[in-house]
Amino acid sequence: MFAQLKRDVRVVLDRDPAAKSFLEVVCCYPGLHAIWLHRLAHVFYQRGFVLLPRLINTFSRFLTGIDIHPGATLGEGLFIDHGMGVVIGETAVVGKNVTLYQGVTLGGTGKERGKRHPTIGDNVVVASGAKVLGSFSVGSNSKIGAGSVVLKEVPPNSVVVGIPGRIVTRDGQRVSKADLIDLNHDRLPDPVSETEYVLQEHIVRLEQRLTEIEHILRASQQENCTIPKKSANIAQKE
Repeated sequence: MFAQLKRDVRVVLDRDPAAKSFLEVVCCYPGLHAIWLHRLAHVFYQRGFVLLPRLINTFSRFLTGIDIHPGATLGEGLFIDHGMGVVIGETAVVGKNVTLYQGVTLGGTGKERGKRHPTIGDNVVVASGAKVLGSFSVGSNSKIGAGSVVLKEVPPNSVVVGIPGRIVTRDGQRVSKADLIDLNHDRLPDPVSETEYVLQEHIVRLEQRLTEIEHILRASQQENCTIPKKSANIAQKE
């Protein structure tokens, strides 16, 4: 058991440049505390207890701000950095050497029973605020960009960004431009403003067309007024 605890601390020291000492990590890293408390709750959960593991989970959430259901399966080498707001659902499976940042959700999409949370492969990095929702797999060695919402399977060795999440890199190669999403996080698409722009353009075209029709009607009216005058002049000469 102590060997496992040492490995957990070593993971933090290896991945967080802010970690300075063994004692600091043990005392001051809520992600580590949440993992340790989850292991205890998970043991009771697997033995059929209901209330006790949930009480441990509730205490862990109160202490760390991290909500890991006792039924979730966590692999070795998991690192939860900062961790506030991280949520991991009951049927989620997290592989080895996974890194989760603040605000990550590994959740479901409804009230279905059975496997309803994602399976995260080995060596996956899920950046701050990303949401992985549903019963599918995120392949090993993949990265989920900050703020992304992933709703479908991700193959191994991929980079996913955007809402909804799209694969922009696979096996070290950028995917075709048709599948790309803008990586500039300050230039995200705004469907509401785009719709307003389309409506505005449509109104401008309608106004132009109405103006053209008005000119045509005026010209037609002037011609109709000119014809009777010419007829009257001809009659007077006769």
